[in-house]
Amino acid sequence: MITIPPYLKKGDTIGLVCPAGFMAAEKVQICQDTLAAWGYRTKTGATIGGTSQNYFSGTDEERLNDLQQMLDDPEIKAVLCARGGYGTGRIIDRLNFKKFRKHPKWIIGYSDVTVLHSHLYSNYGIASLHSPMAGAFNDGGNTNEFVLSLKRALEGGEAKYTAAPHAMNRYGKASGPLVGGNLALLAHLTGTGSDIKTKGRILFIEDVGEQLYNIDRMMHQLKRSGKLDKLAGLIFGGFTETKDTERPFGKTVEDILQDIVKEYDYPVCFDFPVSHTDRNYALKTGVDHQLRVSPKGVKLEELRT
Repeated sequence: MITIPPYLKKGDTIGLVCPAGFMAAEKVQICQDTLAAWGYRTKTGATIGGTSQNYFSGTDEERLNDLQQMLDDPEIKAVLCARGGYGTGRIIDRLNFKKFRKHPKWIIGYSDVTVLHSHLYSNYGIASLHSPMAGAFNDGGNTNEFVLSLKRALEGGEAKYTAAPHAMNRYGKASGPLVGGNLALLAHLTGTGSDIKTKGRILFIEDVGEQLYNIDRMMHQLKRSGKLDKLAGLIFGGFTETKDTERPFGKTVEDILQDIVKEYDYPVCFDFPVSHTDRNYALKTGVDHQLRVSPKGVKLEELRT
């Protein structure tokens, strides 16, 4: 059974925090203004535009304490991670989810936030939102369909998304809990206390800025650890800004992904709008969905009883 946090009402407070990489306060402003326009209050943590002089938004202790306060604060009904990067894996084992489990709230974000999504689902069966973060609201992004999909999700709207046909898609229909996130993080979590559960699930994967050989290596790690064996379905999102070695790897990213899953018979779709670009729909991880892949395209719909 999955625990779905309460959906938000007008006047509810959303906490903004940086549990990993640094983000300047001014880059969060449009996000705050937009959330206010949607009818929500916001509360910023100390790690938003903090005094850090390095990559992280604060020391491990500062980031831990900031996120812990957001998880425990009864006035905060959702926690939006302003950016990802790297760092949540350094503090995840010291977070205390005792109060959070009694009063769950939506955890929002992607990239490094994959650590939180997987940890919450695998350990506590709590749903969360893999979705655009604060940076996506800038440069007019606050009005596009992908950021607005976050608004709809927070209000309790059912996810109903489509994607264009792709030559490498494998047709079929699947139902099950939707899980996944960033490939590098999913591989990183293998064998840890935050390891993702995939059997009977619809798995979605995306990544950015990786060498082609590293994508191949991480996909083989998922395969060797059994993560791809008994899926209900598989969604490949965007694999953007990929890099190649001086001596070419010899395959495109699509070739790499297709080759990894060629022995399985579940439905597979390519280039679904979940990525490190602005094409990034809000996905409720842990919640039952139905995936349909046909010659006409792809449909991903949330299932409710």
